[in-house]
Amino acid sequence: MAQVTTVLIPRRSARLKLSAYVALTKPRIIELLLVTTLPTMVVAAKGVPEWWLIVATLVGGALSAGGANAANMVVDRDIDAVMHRTRHRPLVTGAVAPTAAVVFSIVLEVAAFVLLWRAVNLFSAVLALGAALFYVFVYSIGLKRRTTQNIVIGGAAGAVPVLVGWTAVTDHLAWPAIVLFAMIVIWTPSHFWALAVRYQDDYKAANVPMLPAVVPFERVSRQIILYSLALVATSFVFGVVAHSGWIYWQQPFLRAVSIWQTPSACVVSTEPRRAPCACSSTRSPISPLSSWRWRST
Repeated sequence: MAQVTTVLIPRRSARLKLSAYVALTKPRIIELLLVTTLPTMVVAAKGVPEWWLIVATLVGGALSAGGANAANMVVDRDIDAVMHRTRHRPLVTGAVAPTAAVVFSIVLEVAAFVLLWRAVNLFSAVLALGAALFYVFVYSIGLKRRTTQNIVIGGAAGAVPVLVGWTAVTDHLAWPAIVLFAMIVIWTPSHFWALAVRYQDDYKAANVPMLPAVVPFERVSRQIILYSLALVATSFVFGVVAHSGWIYWQQPFLRAVSIWQTPSACVVSTEPRRAPCACSSTRSPISPLSSWRWRST
């Protein structure tokens, strides 16, 4: 019996350690990034690309995003310990040491760059690495704790996967890819602020100036509406530059109608907890991430 217990304990410990390292990569966020990469590859190829190119691009993108997310956890470990929803992250609980997390992040980034460079192309590899560096140094270190515009600017990192997907197929950028990039950049603030309303107490406790934590709800709701309208306008531009068919075009029209009907409900409501229902764009039918919920920061 003692021998069985001795064998089981190391196995359980190894599983817990592996689970902790996986958690460092924030798998749910990686899913979101891959959801935008694959459709972009299909649009760029005007069909389904070669399976090996899809696999190499998605795996390389996942490794790069995982490395960036691990580095983000290292940077944010002090505020993660304060915020209720993040206090069980591996660096807060001690499941992974900060030094080990930094090494893990670097290994993932190197592996991602080499894979994308050798199996896809150098352009895609550079874009993926640039997005990771931007997320860590510009957003996590530079903006997140200093300005309410943190997610407006920092959200650009989450839009780069569409550029990676496009260049993986074509090895160059084109207007459809650039407009898709703009769509996700514009979509990110309204989506994130609607979710951040729910966690505003966490951000206040951690002294992180997310917009819902520092300004009245009415102002947040108006900003969400404005960004949602800008997203609709940008989606029309994409339809033009990508020569989209009628299946695509019905979505911007439907979303424009739905936004037109919701502003009064958003602005009139003064109860923050109603925000996700009144004005959240987390399920926008024109959003590349329409059915997913982002809990990244």
